[in-house]
Amino acid sequence: MRTIAICNQKGGVGKTTTAINLAASLAASEKRTLLIDMDAQCNATTGMGMEKDAAEITIYDVLTKRKYNGATVSINNVIINNEQIEYLDIIPSNVDLAGAEIELVNVIAREKQLYNALEDLKTSYDYIIIDSPPSLGLITINVLTATNSVLIPIQCEYYALEGLAELLNTIRLVQKNLNKDLFIEGVLLTMYDSRLNLSKQVAEDVRNCFSEKVFDSVVPRNVRLSEAPSFGKPIILYDIMSTGAESYLNLAKEIMQNG
Repeated sequence: MRTIAICNQKGGVGKTTTAINLAASLAASEKRTLLIDMDAQCNATTGMGMEKDAAEITIYDVLTKRKYNGATVSINNVIINNEQIEYLDIIPSNVDLAGAEIELVNVIAREKQLYNALEDLKTSYDYIIIDSPPSLGLITINVLTATNSVLIPIQCEYYALEGLAELLNTIRLVQKNLNKDLFIEGVLLTMYDSRLNLSKQVAEDVRNCFSEKVFDSVVPRNVRLSEAPSFGKPIILYDIMSTGAESYLNLAKEIMQNG
């Protein structure tokens, strides 16, 4: 089982889009895949066709060890089979997750709540994709502690590398203190527009910074990719012929080849 966190504390970089579409593309390759929504904004949940707050129990209940029908909620209780893609399951989020940061403060081993929960799934999936929140708080620390690797989406726009040093420092701290095996899966260029010199310059800067860690696959600025979440579908179901679908299918291939 490989667990990959999609992480960047900067908003608007294509983080959730990447989580949804990478998970869907892996599942389309008949890899048993689980998508975990760890963001209180619930965009990965709604982007997969679920209503916000529709699920009675979510990842929030797992992290905080809430009781439901008299029993403590386990991670297996909150897994929902995706009806659109056979090999894809999802663990939804809801707005309550925003309060988990505070609720976990006084919990023993608070950074390992997700890690401990995922222990029950070791043989259930080939890939677990985690959509992280756009911050570097306790929820993100839980994600980084529980995962094998981090995929960092970077948009090809102004200030693309802004704040990245903070993320890399957080990753180093987690490697040192909580998860020595954590590594950077790769850096994904998103919102690329080949017509713009700015996109080309940012892509060059990122490749100079991360060299071989940058994926060959590049996600273009694509209208169909932007439309898909409003229909509750990953891009491969919304428009399989789009350049966005092609990019994420290629990304899934790269990741499978790397592991």
